[in-house]
Amino acid sequence: MLRGERPRPLVWVGMAVSVAALVYLLLPSLVAPPLAGAALMAVAGAAWGAYSLIGRGSHSPLADTAGNFLRCAPVGIVLIAIGLAGQRPSAIGMAYGIVSGAVASGLGYIIWYQALPSLTRTRAALVQLTVPAIAALGGVLFIAEPFTLRLLVATAGMIGGVALALLASRSRVAGVRAR
Repeated sequence: MLRGERPRPLVWVGMAVSVAALVYLLLPSLVAPPLAGAALMAVAGAAWGAYSLIGRGSHSPLADTAGNFLRCAPVGIVLIAIGLAGQRPSAIGMAYGIVSGAVASGLGYIIWYQALPSLTRTRAALVQLTVPAIAALGGVLFIAEPFTLRLLVATAGMIGGVALALLASRSRVAGVRAR
């Protein structure tokens, strides 16, 4: 909004529906997190937002993501060493961590950086609201989480809210281009 984007009211409604559906999904287990954990999640969310805004100007997603991973490696190594001091992970756990962290995240960041230049800031934020639904469905497919009516309704709400907002924002873009 500071850069001049003015989402239409229907975009806000779609965002609200998506967020409400996420709250509905989490409601049975909704408890106040520890202050330190909540603060770390807030910092992570702000960092992801900054990473996304910076990534809009990326001309080489693969090189930028590789460079970002290399710059973060020293901090990661220190944190891994601290974690290993308290517990010993299994070999399979370490393999899952490497595949999830380096491979899946790395590919995800490359794809995200590739897509960002073609998205408005509002659309980028909207697309991010699908991540909890995708993660929940991944839990059903890959780790045998139960597929419940609550998950079905919440996923439909999250994706439906995003779809509504994207369609509303698309109609505005089409209207602006027609002028």
